[in-house]
Amino acid sequence: MPVVDGVGKPAGVRCIQLADDLRCRLFGRPERPAVCVSLRPMPEMCGETREQAMRWLGVLEEHTAPPAPGEVSSSPASSPPPCAGPAPRDRR
Repeated sequence: MPVVDGVGKPAGVRCIQLADDLRCRLFGRPERPAVCVSLRPMPEMCGETREQAMRWLGVLEEHTAPPAPGEVSSSPASSPPPCAGPAPRDRR
């Protein structure tokens, strides 16, 4: 199972810093991992439900996971994951 870079946990495993109210215990603190600080939520990422948001995060973890030893990456880690939530709203 791939490890989330900078967090030291397998992808898909709940972060130990996530409190019961689903808030990050390290938010705003200097020891918060850079990978978490760099995450910029968007409406497409959150979706309409928690399930949609979790699906999007799962896809993000999948697309940004480092390749396993001996495995060749099929897509660059910098490419954005497809949105698994609702389609973006037209903002015109």
